[in-house]
Amino acid sequence: MTPPPFHDLLPTVLVVDDEVRSQDALRRTLDEDFTVFTASSADEARGLLQRQPVSVILCDQRMPGMTGVNFLKEVREQWPDIVRIVLSGYTDSEDIIAGINEAGIYQYILKPWSPDHLLDAVRNAVEAQVLQQQTSRLDLELRTSTRVLRQRTASQMAQAKSHFGFERIVRAPGSPLDLLCRMAERAARYDIPVLVLGESGTGKELLARAIHYASPRLTGPFVVENCAAIPDTLLESELFGHKRGAFTGAFEDHAGLFQRADGGTVFLDEIGETSPAFQVKLLRVLQEGEVRPVGAARPVPVDVRIIAATHRNLEQRVREGLFREDLYYRLSAVALTVPPLRERVGDIPPIARQIAQDVAGELGHPGAALTDETLACLLAYPWPGNIRELRNEIGRALALHEGTELPPEAFSPRVLQGRAAGGGGDLTAALPASGSLTERLDVIEAMVLRETLLRHRWNKTKAAAELGLSRVGLRAKMQRFGLDKP
Repeated sequence: MTPPPFHDLLPTVLVVDDEVRSQDALRRTLDEDFTVFTASSADEARGLLQRQPVSVILCDQRMPGMTGVNFLKEVREQWPDIVRIVLSGYTDSEDIIAGINEAGIYQYILKPWSPDHLLDAVRNAVEAQVLQQQTSRLDLELRTSTRVLRQRTASQMAQAKSHFGFERIVRAPGSPLDLLCRMAERAARYDIPVLVLGESGTGKELLARAIHYASPRLTGPFVVENCAAIPDTLLESELFGHKRGAFTGAFEDHAGLFQRADGGTVFLDEIGETSPAFQVKLLRVLQEGEVRPVGAARPVPVDVRIIAATHRNLEQRVREGLFREDLYYRLSAVALTVPPLRERVGDIPPIARQIAQDVAGELGHPGAALTDETLACLLAYPWPGNIRELRNEIGRALALHEGTELPPEAFSPRVLQGRAAGGGGDLTAALPASGSLTERLDVIEAMVLRETLLRHRWNKTKAAAELGLSRVGLRAKMQRFGLDKP
């Protein structure tokens, strides 16, 4: 039978029944809400299904040549998304069970059927098909999204590894940090504690983060706690967590840093400032792999790697009874010492240039180049605050100085003292290897003049007053030694 014109906006229903009067009755009931196709046999229905998309099949159970259940079993195999409903005038339980189990029948409607009941059944069947299609699409999207998310996560992880890896620890060729980084990279492969030693501001956290991203734990969290920044009584709660009501102000359970870092790395900075009582609890974490939140009845297992750091001499503190010897040896399975900036002055130019670029971006500053004269000044200063101090100085200079270059006078007076702050060794190194006493004294005089002018930002009145010279005398000496403001 030729199907009626297909209507894109209405769900489609195929009625399969060998009785024409039954087909007409079903069509009249359904045609206001659905596009209705009819077929008088299984063969006719198969042909129509191959040409026309169908949402729901209403099939009579008793038809010549094939039962409705057997036909719908075929439909289930070839067109599984179609919702299948059986119409029958018989209440044979075996037919019902077979229909449900073998043909995946959505509903079994008995004759004589009620128009309202039939309409509700078909509407529900269409809704079921829509939900099924949406679920299938969602499953597909989720599978696709999982791949996309996995790729995106891998890409982000690669970016993080590149950004925080050992290759991003800025240094000059042949730097003392080369050997340190090679040792750290080897240690990173093994799940053992690492102790990072060095003065404040040398970049211990940077090294610890590089170790994390070179380790098997790189997909886990990297969390940082400065043990000197909070009181010892709160440190336990912050790291190990607490239960509600454990102390005044504990209004709810709190997961500690170790629990939040599960599967990753905990970086404990300034570990040398902790109390012996806290050290005992930290030792338990290392030995047992578990933490006990404050107020908890039972410990909680955690899987973390600990990297600790300190500017203290822990061996000395062990001898003084201020640090537990057993904890020290637990933490220092691998001990790495980051040298201060004054012991690797060759690293100062590349570090300073990188800091200038980074800080300019953070400040929204157009950026300024470091002149050779400025780099010479930075090389002469001993940097007691190390890289942290260098970063602060460059940030200050960028914020207060205008221009495309940062001259020495853009820096603070203590940096401008340069060679004088670095001690007499720098002066001696700058003297010519040979020459008369007058020639060698001239070199020293020129250096003193230059340092004083830099410190006073080329204010000749202030520089002359400090040196006990008149402005005319200072100008004459500047001309003699070729000291002109850049």
